[in-house]
Amino acid sequence: MSEIPRTTPNAQSPKVAIVYGSPSDAQTMSKAGATLERFSVPYEQVSVSAHRSPRTLAGYVGELATRGIAVVIAGAGLAAALPGAVAALTTLPVIGVPISGGALDGMDALLAIVQMPPGVPVATVGLNNSTNAAVLATQILALNDPDLQALLAAFKDDFEKAAAAGLAEALTPGQ
Repeated sequence: MSEIPRTTPNAQSPKVAIVYGSPSDAQTMSKAGATLERFSVPYEQVSVSAHRSPRTLAGYVGELATRGIAVVIAGAGLAAALPGAVAALTTLPVIGVPISGGALDGMDALLAIVQMPPGVPVATVGLNNSTNAAVLATQILALNDPDLQALLAAFKDDFEKAAAAGLAEALTPGQ
């Protein structure tokens, strides 16, 4: 397996892996990172293709749990094999982000991610909505973290207040 360059924006051990199939997906997936930073959730970000580098992907996914990763956010467009491939290789929760593009403008990615076979679940968010993927990842992590639960509760309260004031868009990075 070749070494995958990882971006880890803080010095803490990452709890979430943000994975996407192509460097062109980085901008869409960066919103997940911005949201995780809002909750002070350490994460890493990598680009590895399920189609072009399957052995590299398998090696990377195989080591996630032993490195302390608890949730994977996987974004992909077009055939969108990456989230399903990751889910097939791990018992960690996987959240799929379909990325728009191509002839079907993301509908192919959405259907590929949401229609996983029994036993290979991928939680799926809306097209390009890596923000919601990060909020869901944070909610999963918060199941065993009272401090994170408090941050999420404050976020939801702020979101509700902003929505009432017509400012909900201001609370979600890039969404």
